[in-house]
Amino acid sequence: MMLRPRDDDDQRIIESELEITPSPRQLAWTKDGFGNHVAIAHFDARARELRFASNVRVDHAPAEFRATDIKDFARSYPFAYAPEDRPDLEPFIQPLSPHPAVDLWSAPFFRNDGSADTYDLLGDMTRTIRRSFKHVARHEKGIQAPAWTLKLGSGSCRDLAVLMIAALRARGIAARFVSGYLHLPDDDDDGAVGGNTHAWVQVYVPGPGWVDFDPSGGAVGNKNLIRVAVAPDAREAIPLQGTWFGTAADHRAMKVAVKVTTAGTGARDRGDERAEDGPAKLSFAAATRPASG
Repeated sequence: MMLRPRDDDDQRIIESELEITPSPRQLAWTKDGFGNHVAIAHFDARARELRFASNVRVDHAPAEFRATDIKDFARSYPFAYAPEDRPDLEPFIQPLSPHPAVDLWSAPFFRNDGSADTYDLLGDMTRTIRRSFKHVARHEKGIQAPAWTLKLGSGSCRDLAVLMIAALRARGIAARFVSGYLHLPDDDDDGAVGGNTHAWVQVYVPGPGWVDFDPSGGAVGNKNLIRVAVAPDAREAIPLQGTWFGTAADHRAMKVAVKVTTAGTGARDRGDERAEDGPAKLSFAAATRPASG
């Protein structure tokens, strides 16, 4: 299970509770090599329903991405990452699904000599994917190949994220897959009315470091995004996976629900300066259970 949000500079876990039905024989927590929280449960009893409910309270600080944050040497592409950063970034620079169609699609974001303004490049690619592709809910297993996403002109949030990652890595820009939760606010309500599981991209930009880009939403920055897992490949950031035993007649459908509420009042009460820009705390409840039976 990858359900517990990460502890990053801009988000911090305040409270976390994981309820599993039936109770597992063993539940172990660990962190993987990328700093993601991973829980592994083992069961020894039969049950009519398997349910996971993750209730989390997060202190979240929205941050913008500004051109002035980028170090001078990296404001224009191409640029070279600092030698001290290169070893940690190497897994996120390795080309992902190289294909001529991906290079052809990304070419207009660069000048004829292959150069580009770094800030404009990343923002334009994010917003172009949002405008040019149909975002669909796709329940099939796995990720579409980026070339197939281009051919179809549509994809799930994870498919569109992988397309952007493939295009950037082909140019030597460090990019990684992010799995997490999307906060869906209501402009007419001080609270939040919903949420979804979601996938997007982080790009390593010298200066600000890892910056969030949501191509399926056309958004830049971490506002309304709660990171749960980051990885070089989407297959390493699956929220819930495992093996179960049953009969062929058993239901295999799964229902996922995410509920989000804001706790901005708490930030104001403690004098948190971030409360002026919006809620500083978000509460997430994610439940996964069979559709029936």
